[in-house]
Amino acid sequence: MMKKIAFAVLALAAGFANAGALYNNGPVVDGDGKSILAPDADTIGFGAQSAAGNFVADDFNVTAGQRWNVSSLSFYGYQTNAGKFSFTSATWSIVSGDDVNTGTVVASGTSAVTNGGLAGYRVTENTLDNTQRGIYQINADIADVTLGAGHYWLTWGLTGTAASGPWQPPTSDAREGNAAQAGGGDPFATLTDAGNGLTVELPFAVNGAVAAVPEPETYAMMLGGLGLIGLARRRARRG
Repeated sequence: MMKKIAFAVLALAAGFANAGALYNNGPVVDGDGKSILAPDADTIGFGAQSAAGNFVADDFNVTAGQRWNVSSLSFYGYQTNAGKFSFTSATWSIVSGDDVNTGTVVASGTSAVTNGGLAGYRVTENTLDNTQRGIYQINADIADVTLGAGHYWLTWGLTGTAASGPWQPPTSDAREGNAAQAGGGDPFATLTDAGNGLTVELPFAVNGAVAAVPEPETYAMMLGGLGLIGLARRRARRG
């Protein structure tokens, strides 16, 4: 009987969490593996060189009724003419609140990164076959962070061994948004392409496990099951 109760309680608890990607703000490239400079835009990549104090940011939401257990982050960038994965670290922070400059930093760090693979190439409409700017997925494992429902910002800057960059491409769908950039210790300001005057979104991913917050009756069921397990164990010791 005790084993059946224990199995039921564990199964119930396990049902709260599902491992996988929590949020992805892509797309990084189109179906042909290209991130094409938008019409009338003139910024191929935005500066994200943490060594020079350059950082970028974009936001995401944890929906009501959920908790996110974040275990890794994925960034996307390039270093012109690197010809290979050349990234060495990511300096990042997760900020809670509506304003990235005044919100509360809930987690931050500088993490070593690993190669998540070549996503494609950053090109212009006139240089579609150019391979100078290979966009890589840059994965950073972090100490687990639990986020409750709410609005958050992810900020990041990168380091690499190549001479140029690191550079941050926008999402390949060229949609407008509220991505931001800070340089040399200045506050974050909304990113706007100088050529077409449009705002941008940046590709990134938040990875880990999502756990739905149980209803009160579910908590009661779990606690009741744990109580029965404890009672059964006490009786077994007395017997």
